[in-house]
Amino acid sequence: MSTYTAEQMEKRDNSKWTMVQMVLAPLQFLTFVISLGLIVHYLSTGNGYTIANISVLIKIALLWAITITGMIWEKEVYDQWFLAPEFFWEDALNAFALFMHNLYFVALMLGWSHDQLMTLMLVAYVSYLVNFAQFFVRGLQARKQRLEAASAAN
Repeated sequence: MSTYTAEQMEKRDNSKWTMVQMVLAPLQFLTFVISLGLIVHYLSTGNGYTIANISVLIKIALLWAITITGMIWEKEVYDQWFLAPEFFWEDALNAFALFMHNLYFVALMLGWSHDQLMTLMLVAYVSYLVNFAQFFVRGLQARKQRLEAASAAN
């Protein structure tokens, strides 16, 4: 089964938002790795809460950025802002990851302790990993489809 129709693949390849997604995804993953390390360091030593907290805020901001630009991309490729049938599960899991990350702000307003906030973010980061994995697989499928199309054209 094709990941994209020929028309969608052309739209995907010609969209400036594809490149934006391709830049934001690894940047967000790098931020995730650094933030995860800072959170684990804080939880294991009790030191470094401020920098871990800053990393969480950067991670949440990047998740919002990739979500918003992804919606623009989806409108260009699938002619629907969100939950296009062809991209339903990617969007659904992204929305869940976004929800999990934004629980941080609710917990902060409820006065959760630093340890509780950082533990919550570990759980939120698991949702991000699932979301990233599907994004990565989707990218590999698109690459394979593009290579097969190029091979068939030759």
